[in-house]
Amino acid sequence: MIRLFLIGMLCGVIITTAVTYGFAIPANSDHWRWEIWKRGGGAWTMDKNGHSGWKWMVEPIPDTATKKPVVAPPSAVKVHTEQL
Repeated sequence: MIRLFLIGMLCGVIITTAVTYGFAIPANSDHWRWEIWKRGGGAWTMDKNGHSGWKWMVEPIPDTATKKPVVAPPSAVKVHTEQL
């Protein structure tokens, strides 16, 4: 009887640890908070019918950088080389 109780307690501790590791620790991580802040911020919203949802406060900033225009060197450059 004691053995069954201890096995049950061990299973409960393992399940609780897995849930904590999977949900609570990432939810309290500042990494995700800063990621949302860097992308313009967001908030949970609720409409007049009681439906809740996520809404970006501004258009999210993409991960990829915008392409800069490529400036080609002038084609009329004379290159003088000397033989050694």
